[in-house]
Amino acid sequence: MEKKDNLFKLSIAALGIVFGDIGTSPLYAIKECFYGEYGIKVDSLNILGVLSLIFWALTLVVSIKYLAFVLNANNDGEGGIMALTSLVNPRDPKRTGRKRLILITIGIFAASLLYGDGMITPAISVMSALEGLEVVTDKFIPYVVPMTIAILVILFMFQSKGTAKVGGLFGPIVFIWFIVLAISGAYHIVDNLHVFKALNPYYGISFFIRNKLHGFMVLGSVFLVVTGAEAMYADMGHFGKTPIRLTWGTIVFPALVLNYFGQGALLLNHPEFIKNPFFSMMPSYLLIPSVILATMATIIASQAVITGSFSLTMQAVEMGYLPRLKIIHTSAAQEGQIYVPIVNWILMIATIGLVIGFGSSTKLAGAYGVAVTSTMLVTTILFAVVAIERFKWSKTKVFVVCGIFGIVDLMFFLTNLGKITHGAWFPLLVGGVFFTLLVTWKRGREILYERYKNSVIKLDDFRQSKPFKDAVRVRGNAFFLAGTADVVPRALLHNLEHNKVVHSQVIFLHFITEEIPRVPNSKKIEIQDLGSGFKYVVARFGFMEDKNFPNVVSLVKQQGIDIDEDDISVFLGRQKIIVSDKKGMARWRKRLYIRLSNMAVDGIEYFHIPVEKSIEIGVPLEL
Repeated sequence: MEKKDNLFKLSIAALGIVFGDIGTSPLYAIKECFYGEYGIKVDSLNILGVLSLIFWALTLVVSIKYLAFVLNANNDGEGGIMALTSLVNPRDPKRTGRKRLILITIGIFAASLLYGDGMITPAISVMSALEGLEVVTDKFIPYVVPMTIAILVILFMFQSKGTAKVGGLFGPIVFIWFIVLAISGAYHIVDNLHVFKALNPYYGISFFIRNKLHGFMVLGSVFLVVTGAEAMYADMGHFGKTPIRLTWGTIVFPALVLNYFGQGALLLNHPEFIKNPFFSMMPSYLLIPSVILATMATIIASQAVITGSFSLTMQAVEMGYLPRLKIIHTSAAQEGQIYVPIVNWILMIATIGLVIGFGSSTKLAGAYGVAVTSTMLVTTILFAVVAIERFKWSKTKVFVVCGIFGIVDLMFFLTNLGKITHGAWFPLLVGGVFFTLLVTWKRGREILYERYKNSVIKLDDFRQSKPFKDAVRVRGNAFFLAGTADVVPRALLHNLEHNKVVHSQVIFLHFITEEIPRVPNSKKIEIQDLGSGFKYVVARFGFMEDKNFPNVVSLVKQQGIDIDEDDISVFLGRQKIIVSDKKGMARWRKRLYIRLSNMAVDGIEYFHIPVEKSIEIGVPLEL
């Protein structure tokens, strides 16, 4: 009984967080197929054709591709494009050949594109909900944009408080939303049962044959119904596969199909309602409550996308693609509840700019799709590699299964390319900017490591040196962040040069980010005795974990190392990066790397080192 209760709670929570994005698509998807940039004529065959395409898109992309297959490609329970990329990245560096690097690179680029999605989703969702007021009276038209901006500002300002406090409300509200979707759709389906003909894929195929290129371009608007599929995969780590699959099959999928088919039935009888078919389904006395509920649902959908951007950023930091940014955990009970201030403000400014610049959900729909379809296509490619290497599928099975998914993804991708001149250049630009930042930081770190490695002093040579032999050994425990056991950190050399002392117990501490989300405490710490009072400690953390110094000290003591926690000094090297004429990166990328390094949170805060026990020493490095 307890397991069933837990499954129920997880399913309701997943309903609020995972399905917010895909659940608000009925607000604008059907409308864009007939009223958008490439809108098609509103007649019975076109309506049935579009409904057929919507049904089979939901079935093939969401139900089969993501829920039946892709959710199995998880990294210790965590999903999302970054987790999938880490599965493709081999643990043995010798296996990282050119083809493998290309796969990893496109995975990182696909992850970068999700930042553009994080900017567009809140804008188009909230605006499409408030546009329902225009159905009540045209007098609301001038106020849609200001009201959208006001709601978005409140939404982003609220992020620092964390979503944990209101997380319990998300599921019930979205549950009510899906019930309204189902009932309103079913009510209109009864008026025209012919819409069920759309279950036959013949109508979708004949739609393309009849409308040719125009029909193919409409597919870009049909894609709007599956834009939340990546979010399901990314949020798997918070809920698990079973609650997501159960909620989709029993609530979300039936409600979406009923509502889309209900809108189709409405248009079959009243094609004049095409300007806003969703709110035209509602009786006049329920119109205002429907707008309020839709606005709440879109805020929740936006919240999920924003939180996803925070999680993506934390994973990028842990995998070495971004500097140590300030990341605040807003809940002691829920690991996924985090807040990244710099990402929050970038998203807010960009989202408000999109609302002002585009002015309507229809125009924003023109910018929506290219980034998400690109990510979905990359997900299929990376999943094929994982299926062969991790699942041991035969190449024939991979070719058939991933080939079908790839064809669907490619069709959606090609149809959305036509949106580039209508605003889709924006998420591509955002993705390009973030991709440049990610690979520049990664490459800069590699260059600095190689140069640092070539200028270091071996521990054995250090212990034979005159400065060490002349140094005074003072009582206490000194921690130095280090890369390897046999190399002396520069901070130690500088401390010896200026203070002429070496502590009685010196611990070289090396943090490693593993390719799995979390490392159990039993496997976190490895200790090597180097002699002469020197020890080397390797602390392994997953890419979803905080690197916590006090936790490391506690685990080291559990392994029998005598450490007086009141007599600890932690020495950190503060890097001073200097642009040089040495090869490795273009000069502009070197300057970009320095700007990124200036944004980094210092090691004291990042590793949760007590300020009173920390000592920073300047270390100059040439890039």
